[in-house]
Amino acid sequence: MDSEYSENTSCTIDDTAARKRAAVKKLIEQYYYQLTKGCRNPSCANEFCASSGKVKEFTPDEAAAQALQLFMRKAHLCGANPSKMAKLPNQGMSESVSKRFGQYQEDNKNEKSSRTNNHIPCDDDISCDRVHSSVEESPMEIVSPTHPSTSVTLFSINPGTEKQHFLSENILLEIISKCQEEKSYSVLIRTLGEVFSNKESLIKSFLKEEGSIVVNENLTKEDIRAMEIDQDKDQDSQEIEENVRTTKIGPLKSDDVTLDIESVRRAFLALFGIPGRPFQDALINALSTLCMNLEIDLKYHNPYHRDKNMINIFLIIMEIPMLECPEYLDSALPAFCKTASLLPLPAQTKLAKVWSKAKPDKLKTMIDTLHQVITLRVIGGHFSRDYYLNDDEIIVAATKTMKILYYAGLMGGNVEVVDYADEIEQIEEDESFQDLLQGAISRDSKEPKQTKTDLFAQNLGIHILDCRKPLLPFEDYYNELLSDNLEMDQDFTNYKSGGTKFSFMNYSFILTPAVKAQGLYYDNRIRMFNERRLSVIQSLLHGSPPYPFLRLHVRRDHLVDDALVGLEMVAMENPTNLKKQLVVEFDGEQGVDEGGVSKEFFQLVVEELFNPDFAMFTLNQETETYWFNPTSFESDAQFTLIGIILGLAIYNNVILDVHFPMVLYRKLLGKRGSFHDLYDWNPDLARGLQYLLDYQDSDIEDVFMQSFRITYQDVFGTLLTQDLKENGEKLLVNQANKQEFVEMYADFLLNRAVEKQFRAFRRGFQMVTEDSPLKELFRPEEVELLVCGSKHFDFNALEEATEYDGGYTSDTPLIRYFWELFHKFSLEEKRKFLQFATGSDRAPVGGLSKLKLVIARNGTDSDRLPTAHTCFNVLLLPEYTTKEKLKERLLKAINYSKGFGML
Repeated sequence: MDSEYSENTSCTIDDTAARKRAAVKKLIEQYYYQLTKGCRNPSCANEFCASSGKVKEFTPDEAAAQALQLFMRKAHLCGANPSKMAKLPNQGMSESVSKRFGQYQEDNKNEKSSRTNNHIPCDDDISCDRVHSSVEESPMEIVSPTHPSTSVTLFSINPGTEKQHFLSENILLEIISKCQEEKSYSVLIRTLGEVFSNKESLIKSFLKEEGSIVVNENLTKEDIRAMEIDQDKDQDSQEIEENVRTTKIGPLKSDDVTLDIESVRRAFLALFGIPGRPFQDALINALSTLCMNLEIDLKYHNPYHRDKNMINIFLIIMEIPMLECPEYLDSALPAFCKTASLLPLPAQTKLAKVWSKAKPDKLKTMIDTLHQVITLRVIGGHFSRDYYLNDDEIIVAATKTMKILYYAGLMGGNVEVVDYADEIEQIEEDESFQDLLQGAISRDSKEPKQTKTDLFAQNLGIHILDCRKPLLPFEDYYNELLSDNLEMDQDFTNYKSGGTKFSFMNYSFILTPAVKAQGLYYDNRIRMFNERRLSVIQSLLHGSPPYPFLRLHVRRDHLVDDALVGLEMVAMENPTNLKKQLVVEFDGEQGVDEGGVSKEFFQLVVEELFNPDFAMFTLNQETETYWFNPTSFESDAQFTLIGIILGLAIYNNVILDVHFPMVLYRKLLGKRGSFHDLYDWNPDLARGLQYLLDYQDSDIEDVFMQSFRITYQDVFGTLLTQDLKENGEKLLVNQANKQEFVEMYADFLLNRAVEKQFRAFRRGFQMVTEDSPLKELFRPEEVELLVCGSKHFDFNALEEATEYDGGYTSDTPLIRYFWELFHKFSLEEKRKFLQFATGSDRAPVGGLSKLKLVIARNGTDSDRLPTAHTCFNVLLLPEYTTKEKLKERLLKAINYSKGFGML
């Protein structure tokens, strides 16, 4: 009974499927006739009807393909229909397709074919809409009647779903080959348009394979049949499906993807090697449509939750080599960026992990592509004080997308997995301010400390300081045009508001250090004004005299003592006073500090602090950098106050002539020193330890004779010893423990030996900078730029950026003499000139073009020397009549200008 019931059920299902196939065939034929013959209504307005005059002339195979597309789109059919229906072309069809159409004809030869408007009656009275939603599960093929070999399976039609397209490398190569034989790319254009405009199609395209079988558990039988275009279409689909299920590569890991990226690259290489790229417009239009639909889906749904393979779409699109195509950059790629920026966090982190495995040149290409999008928008945009770069959704989307690539570069680089930040923070919590300054008052900040958490980095489990060397230099992510055109005041406002408005400061990797320094300057100035305002309010409420500035009164011959005592008193009374604007007064000298006097103060105090007589720092002769003296006799308070001075220099926008190794700035931002940092501080020692690590012979103990007891010199040249482990003298370094020895050696020199001094130094530095966005905006290399300025001196850029006042212009004879003389000066003389005119012999962050030097006329020819307002970078130059006199006066001024009022 059960067997008979199953047989009858099977027959019923087969009959129903046959009727549906017949209905589909007849409906497609109706579209075909409408395209080729029309409805014969002279006033027809249907754009898909030949009678309307809006349809171009089709060849028979083009009309058949178009009819199939109109059916899938449920396009409008005219009401009047002919009594005789045109047949789809089948001359020269491939054998499998002929069988299929023959079966259609056999199944329907006894059916009545009455039609009323768009209604197609059959035994089940199937309507047009029901036909579209009830199609039998079988692949559809587009066949050329004139070229029977061109039979390409494009998609499968599944019950209740949209058409499912997909491509593989083999399919695409076959289509290209056939099109080249026919000298017509219509099939290729149509295929790309259909596949790349549908997300389900792209998700199933270019999947990983074993042999020729696709590995994807979500593939339907029809998908499998379409992929197997070289096999007999009448082969049992169940058998093929079982082969797919049992020949998998293996279970995919959580970070793996089902996409065969190398296959995608090879396919695109062949595709874009076609002369003239006739498919390009169709591909761009398809991508624009795809991204538009994806954008809506991502805004209102979470498709990634339903299908984790959705990231295949983004991986495929970023492989498309159309950077030089203006239409692609104008439409498809911006739409893609908007879509990628809407991806949920898990999808973005997965993309970052995949792209972290890319080769540097490939990652560089993707970054350059996004830079192109941003640059074109910046150049072509109409921005004003009412419409900022932050308001351009495409620039914002491209920046958010670039963040994924930025972290991909970090993860793919040289990463140290050990994070010491928590350890350092714990040290700070355990120590008190009184321990460092022997004071009696605790730190009391006027505003709560706010730390922004980067959820993207947190989800990836990486911090920017973890990466020693990224796949690409950090400079490759800078967009100078964006940085130069950014309204930093507005961006800073968005940053501080913490609301929904976009701020590039939250994506600081794309900004140049110069514009980030400007953002830090705004933050510092606002804090200074707040402190000044609070001081005035307190004076009004309590009747005490206002102290709106941090005033230091120092004597030149007791500069360090006066500075340290003055700062210690301020810090012990109220550390927040350190965040007031610094004003320096030299004893016995008249002058108002508008910035220039402070510059000189910092220069002089740094020269004395690093004097060997103080013995607070040791100098490495090879690198000419200073490091903490582990045997210094100075108190912790002295190192704390030096940290305060370094923080004050950044806070007051003053550049210092200090020479620390990079490890100091890494430690200031929260990372302990490690073996790799030795290359910056003591490269000779680092090379020796690396040689030890590289030595692989078994006689390592006899060759090196190195125990776990090390020796080092103090500042006076005395040899000191230190056991890295208990009884270290008796424990020789061998192949098993050499890595441990190197790590412990570096840790001792860079961390343990100077822990007390550095902790005090860092605490003083943080007293000034902890509430600023310094950590969020700058990497260690950029912090060094803030402190020391640029090491690159482009004096041509200085000339181009210089402005003139008082009647001088760039064409004034004296100005031309000046620059001719200046460019002939030695580097030392040029730096002395910078010191004389600006108060610092260093180039600011961004180079000398950011200096904004002003040369102003200071009267007619006279014997007076040139003078300068270092607070404002203004050189006052009398109009000397000869070049010789200008040279003599200028050299004397820059060589004898130390101290206020000497000229």
